[in-house]
Amino acid sequence: MPLARRLSLADAVVIGLGSMIGAGVFSVWGPAIGVAGNGILIALGVAAVVAYCNATASAQLAASYPVAGGTYAYARAEIGPWWGFLAGWSFVIGKIASCAAMALTFAAYAAPAGWQVPVAVVAVAALVAVNCFGVTRTALLTRILVVCSLLGLAVVVAIGVGSLPGSDPAPLSDPTAYGVLQGAGLLFFAFAGYARIATLGEEVVDPVRTIPRAIVLALGGAVVVYAAVGITVTLTLGADAAATGAPLAEVVAAGGWSALGPVVRIAAAAASLGALLALLTGIGRTTLAMARESDLPRVLARIDDRWHVPRRAEIAVGVVVIGIVLLGDLRETIGFSSFGVLLYYLIANAAAFRQTGPARRYPRALQVIGALGCLLLVNSLPIVASLIGTAVVLAGVAYRLIRLRVSRR
Repeated sequence: MPLARRLSLADAVVIGLGSMIGAGVFSVWGPAIGVAGNGILIALGVAAVVAYCNATASAQLAASYPVAGGTYAYARAEIGPWWGFLAGWSFVIGKIASCAAMALTFAAYAAPAGWQVPVAVVAVAALVAVNCFGVTRTALLTRILVVCSLLGLAVVVAIGVGSLPGSDPAPLSDPTAYGVLQGAGLLFFAFAGYARIATLGEEVVDPVRTIPRAIVLALGGAVVVYAAVGITVTLTLGADAAATGAPLAEVVAAGGWSALGPVVRIAAAAASLGALLALLTGIGRTTLAMARESDLPRVLARIDDRWHVPRRAEIAVGVVVIGIVLLGDLRETIGFSSFGVLLYYLIANAAAFRQTGPARRYPRALQVIGALGCLLLVNSLPIVASLIGTAVVLAGVAYRLIRLRVSRR
């Protein structure tokens, strides 16, 4: 049974914005400033350039293959089943880690000390339930959460800019090339939400026109928001941003507007929930696509007859995310997420590079830059995140080898 096409251009842009704005704007500045120092804005620029190149590759592929699964489906068609599997597996493991990071970020802003993990678990369970009742409900709730988060970010930027004349930020460390690249790798985690639009290709109205436009619009909006927030955090807090799990609330407090702290925390919680909701939706669709090809257990390929959603896949993803929330650390989770997502886009660029004729919408040079950027950033991530990511990717390869051998017998 196919999924139903119910998402408009506005719905797709909102889902992409919800993924990117909540996916890092409230959580990634601390770890990124900690490694990039004074080079944080350079790191942001590097991440944005790599993200743009990857976005054009995804847009070009999505116009040719408007189906669920994103680069998993594109790479299978353009390069081969093994490359498709590596892309899909990297996406699933990377974005499941993103879900855990967003749940922990939500809890850091919304829950009192000592209650963060239980609140994060409840948030994941509640949003999985929302996703099980149809993609239009997902889009509506995401729209509400994005508006709340943008209003909160506007308040933070206004307060931060107003307090700059009297602010005394902690000095940032001098940048190094490695620190800037590592910061860019962590910040890339925040930009990767545009992939959610491509993974919903089977549910978008007029996908050949809608998906490429939605990807570029969502990424452009996110870059503007990130630049404004990044400059505000850097000039207001400086190095102190690296020591807090809620830097935007600290910006408001530093500006003498502590009374508005709860408002900012509500906006941050809303943004994190919006990102978590969109992430869960995208992972569920990629899991569905992989299960259809038996690259994941076939039991996950069933689509609910009434609500037209991959309910079993959504529930399975939610269970794994909750497990990571119970065990994970925010910085390690962000690094691991970036590892999986960068591999995913490396394969996306390779698949787009192979396209010819009417399918080609962008110069091949963009795919070369995107692929090289992915390789550079993935090799600049924290060593622990890279080792764990490599081990999990190899575990997926071993699973597929065993599954193929069993099916041949």
